[in-house]
Amino acid sequence: MPLIAALPLIWLATAAAALEVRAAVIRIDSTLPLPISRLDLPPDDLGLTGAALATEDNATTGRFTGTTYDTRSVAVAPEAAPAALEALRADGVALIVVLGDAAVTLALADAAGPGALVLNAGAADERLREADCRANMLHVAPSRMMLSDALVQFLIWKKWPRILMIAGSHPGDRLLAEAYRRSAAKFGAKLVEEREFTDTGGARRTDSGHVQVQRQIPVFTQGAPDHDVIVAVDEADVFAAHLPYRNWDARPVTGSAGLMPVSWHAAHEAWGATQFQRRFERLAGRPMRAEDYQVWLALRVIGEAVTRTGSADPAVIRDYVLSEAFELAAFKGQKVTFRPWNGQLRQPILLSDRHVTVSVSPQEGYLHQGSELDTLGPDRPETACTAFGG
Repeated sequence: MPLIAALPLIWLATAAAALEVRAAVIRIDSTLPLPISRLDLPPDDLGLTGAALATEDNATTGRFTGTTYDTRSVAVAPEAAPAALEALRADGVALIVVLGDAAVTLALADAAGPGALVLNAGAADERLREADCRANMLHVAPSRMMLSDALVQFLIWKKWPRILMIAGSHPGDRLLAEAYRRSAAKFGAKLVEEREFTDTGGARRTDSGHVQVQRQIPVFTQGAPDHDVIVAVDEADVFAAHLPYRNWDARPVTGSAGLMPVSWHAAHEAWGATQFQRRFERLAGRPMRAEDYQVWLALRVIGEAVTRTGSADPAVIRDYVLSEAFELAAFKGQKVTFRPWNGQLRQPILLSDRHVTVSVSPQEGYLHQGSELDTLGPDRPETACTAFGG
């Protein structure tokens, strides 16, 4: 069916009436240690090229509907984020995508006010969807428990229920470890032991040579109770990449290394993703990362809502995307929708080993009375969010 035939009739009658959609992407650049692998160094345009591709995609439909898209992208340090937001709001921009950590994202949502709509494209913290949820904030990035549920579902499907969990010592590691504990209890896995890998500092790419690591990791993993699989919990990227092939027992490594639950990966090719990846690569000159995808998806949510409602008003867009009428193709096998009780985007989670998509969760057999995607992350009866009316 031609694209224009799929659009609401209101647009066919009013295509000549121009509508400008003004949005912005604020990327928060925090100072982080260098990753273990130089392949994981963040590119200068991380997230921002995802915004450029989404704006191109929105503009393609906009040419049929008389709609133009003006998307501004800024990268700032955390302390400069409030001023960047204030400048955008003063200029009338009320649709704002944030790629940053939980603290800054929450602060920006509060500062933006009820007249704006903030789309969280980076922060995975459960609290932003629960006790600290905000009525003017939607979440495109998956939460930690959506990721942990996706992996544990697969481990149960594989009949690998006995887990040795090795967690880092950073705050994010502890939050992710708690997500895995909840996922294990939810799906019937058993954490046979939990070990903490303490970050003692140092230059991880120079001080941890392969000879030294090859001696340390087997000793660290020795003597564990019988287990089927290791789940590495290492958001800070301190140790997980060193686990595969060096652990004492011959067991697969998952989590933050080995088989990883991700919103997106450059190796993904199914459901039209190959063409999508190539378009991004032509634009950026590099593979697409999860952050690029999440920013792209956030702006496409805006574009789809504008197309279907004929409005760029944040309140109209919010009401539409939270309704049963909203759905969006996302190159992951099924259309994505929002949970109306906390503003979280339902979406499949890829399980990738960095070379291929090994599987996609939710796994077969995990049924739900509403959407099988709601088996990933806290469900409606478990929510602590009250900003969306329960």
